[in-house]
Amino acid sequence: MNEEKLENQEAISTDSKKTDSAGKSRSKRQQSVKASANASNKQPPSLLRRYREEFAPQLMKEFGYTVPLQVPRLEKIVMNVGLGEALTNSNAIDNVTQMLTAISGQKPVVTKAKKSIAGFKIREGMQIGVMVTLRGRRMYEFAERLTGAALPRIRDFRGVPANSFDGQGNYSFGIREQTIFPEIDYNRIDRIRSFQVTFVTTARKDPEAFRLLELFGVPFAKGNVN
Repeated sequence: MNEEKLENQEAISTDSKKTDSAGKSRSKRQQSVKASANASNKQPPSLLRRYREEFAPQLMKEFGYTVPLQVPRLEKIVMNVGLGEALTNSNAIDNVTQMLTAISGQKPVVTKAKKSIAGFKIREGMQIGVMVTLRGRRMYEFAERLTGAALPRIRDFRGVPANSFDGQGNYSFGIREQTIFPEIDYNRIDRIRSFQVTFVTTARKDPEAFRLLELFGVPFAKGNVN
């Protein structure tokens, strides 16, 4: 009996050691994954690195800036979806919120009417759209996905219009279908939706903003800037 007890105790001890070893191994792997993820997050996006190392010096040379602070930079990217259908479709806001979250990686905000418009049956405070504003890392990562993966998927794509600047260095254009983004599952959308994308820059003149976005990879169609 004593021998059997000793054997059982040894077996339990061995199993316990194996379990502890497996647990430590999993913990080390998890720590390694977290460490690599943190290291990746600490590194600036590749588009930002290229701006600092290539684009900014090139812009200084081309436009004759004398101080680095004069070089225009990308400040934010805004995506906006107007939803007149929200007046009759209660699910529209939720569906578009999920869509913009998937595309941008950030939860958008719901926009509301600032005043009542009787002709459109809109009352003050009514939900009429969804928008998301990207800055920092998410902004650069989205810009890279937009120019490198999404826009090239447009059928017969010949570039975005070059004359859509607002005179203050900001650029807006429309996207007709959200399905050009790889993050969107065509089989799970309720309908094809369009939305507006706005690049807000610190450029004082449109030609400077045009050149900045061109270096960022925005594929402009042939044409004159405003």
